Amino acid sequence: MRRLIPAAAAALLAGGPAHAQDVTGEIDRMFSWVTPGSPGCAVGVSRNGQVLVNRVYGMADLERGVALTPETPFDVGSVTKQFVAASILLLADEGRLSLSDDVRKFIPELPDYGHTITIDHLLTHTSGLRDWTWLSSVTGAREGSLPLILRQRGLNFAPGEEWSYSNSGYELLREVVARVSGQPLAEFMRTRLFEPLGMRNTRYAQDVREVPNAALAYEKQGERWTPEMRLGNARGGGGVFSTAGDLLVWNDALTGSRLGAFVSEKIQEPARLSNGRRLGYARGLFLDAAGDRELVWHSGDAGAYSATVVRLPKQGVSLALLCNGGEAADDGNYEADIIDLLVPPSASSAAAAAAMAAGAPPAAATPDLGSRAGLFFHERTGEPLRVVVNDGRLRIAGGPPLVALGNDRFRNPRGVLSFMSQDEFELHFVSQDQLELRSMEGQTTRYRRARPYAPAAADLAAFAGRYETDEIGAVELTPAGNGLSGRLNASPPIVFAPVDPDVFQAGATTIRFRRDAAGKVIGLDLTSPALRNAHFPRRSDAANTPAPAPARPSPVEPSVYEGTYALQAPDRVIDLRVWVDAQGRLNGELVGRGQQTTFRPTSTEHSFLHATSDNVWFQFTVENGRAPSATMGQSGREISGPRKP
Repeated sequence: MRRLIPAAAAALLAGGPAHAQDVTGEIDRMFSWVTPGSPGCAVGVSRNGQVLVNRVYGMADLERGVALTPETPFDVGSVTKQFVAASILLLADEGRLSLSDDVRKFIPELPDYGHTITIDHLLTHTSGLRDWTWLSSVTGAREGSLPLILRQRGLNFAPGEEWSYSNSGYELLREVVARVSGQPLAEFMRTRLFEPLGMRNTRYAQDVREVPNAALAYEKQGERWTPEMRLGNARGGGGVFSTAGDLLVWNDALTGSRLGAFVSEKIQEPARLSNGRRLGYARGLFLDAAGDRELVWHSGDAGAYSATVVRLPKQGVSLALLCNGGEAADDGNYEADIIDLLVPPSASSAAAAAAMAAGAPPAAATPDLGSRAGLFFHERTGEPLRVVVNDGRLRIAGGPPLVALGNDRFRNPRGVLSFMSQDEFELHFVSQDQLELRSMEGQTTRYRRARPYAPAAADLAAFAGRYETDEIGAVELTPAGNGLSGRLNASPPIVFAPVDPDVFQAGATTIRFRRDAAGKVIGLDLTSPALRNAHFPRRSDAANTPAPAPARPSPVEPSVYEGTYALQAPDRVIDLRVWVDAQGRLNGELVGRGQQTTFRPTSTEHSFLHATSDNVWFQFTVENGRAPSATMGQSGREISGPRKP
């Protein structure tokens, strides 16, 4: 998704003509950059169902000299998601499925992750599934999106705990529509969406070669335009091809509930995490409040195609912008400028925009912000968190500036959907080397500062080798100066620097090595923005089996933990049964859920991780050689309880 309304929110509110006497003339001037013989854009604008503008600029096919027309379909990329969501909601409205259904009810070949992934988790990007587009780029997979998704046996987080944009969820939803309806997805959308609404130039297809008279897409290279489109498997499960005029019809249909009240209400109902947090995403649609203007929108791209579809339901305004000119079409903030023509920002909106653009006030009163900055790790899962100083302000890397509440406390003043799932958290520096992150719901996560680590040549040699999993591929490491040169499959090598004992980092990618009881390196865990704690066993080890536990940090025998613990959840008591198996390993089971696991000891005394997920941990208190209580944590949530007699 390249064209993002949130990134332009301040500009959208900051100004524009107070009144637009000639909307068409203004829009013509916006797209005067389109030169004869070049690709361009299609623009559609309506108010209260009346089309005000339906204009095209540029060429559809440079090789054949075909110009764009209002009937020329474009690949709309991820704008397709709202059509998939509407298809699912139609089936739900008919009672043929429920949004709370386990996805494996319809796709039983999907791995059992130890958590239930519901249809609604897929619709709202809260499933935790790894994104297939990133996986495809690093694995070079050619078998298509669905086989690649089904090959993954790990999640980035427990379903419902976080928000993270994942194309994988919508690939599975396409499959669900086809299996439940008994129709190919293209046929279902044609008969249930496009034809009933009168969208005559819209269709679902695998790629542009199946769409008559479609616009081709081009990227500028030097002085030449080069074709740039996703075809075949690179296109995933296919997508919608449409025109600006048809997308205005679609927007008006949602506003007017032409698909039924349930579909129209549910598709734009804000999603919530399992902790109750309300998100700026619904089902296939983003939701943004820009001052006194509420926007419902989605963008998309596919190769050099780009698309944005926006509604302002309260004002009855609708906008569709489709382009086939690659980055040349991204140079302006056209959506925001067009909306300003139709719905001029109020004085209060302009003031809000100015405040947003200014960001948080500098924390000048807080001494030595530089000493706060650094790399920290989650005390139980090892997940990295980097604190930085930019322009005199403290922030977590990737997030907005923080507001100082005191010498050691800071607050995130506004939630951003793509950053920590829109959390408006507080950061408390307990000491120079330890901090606590308190979520807006009151959950506290503790982090410790990275410890200096300078591996010797022999240490680097011990890390070198090939690590491989059939889920993702292979990581190859060789010593490089004071660090390691690493390559993931056929990607260019990058140098990882040591940042903590057995931990190396390059940019936003972290690798953490695993050792067996004898201290031998037997695997690594890789974390990046698109992948979390993916385990790569060393090639000589049995592939894709849980790594043996590291040396136990305490001489206490595992038998001190055996028993059943009554964990106090908000609405019920969950029994955790703990026992030692024949191999002397500590095991656990949530009674009644059928989820057994072998615990992996961590470097913290009496602390263990789930065998296959570092997002789930167990901590025991031990007194006089016996554990009287236990705590289970998962993605920032904790439940504790006593040991039963």
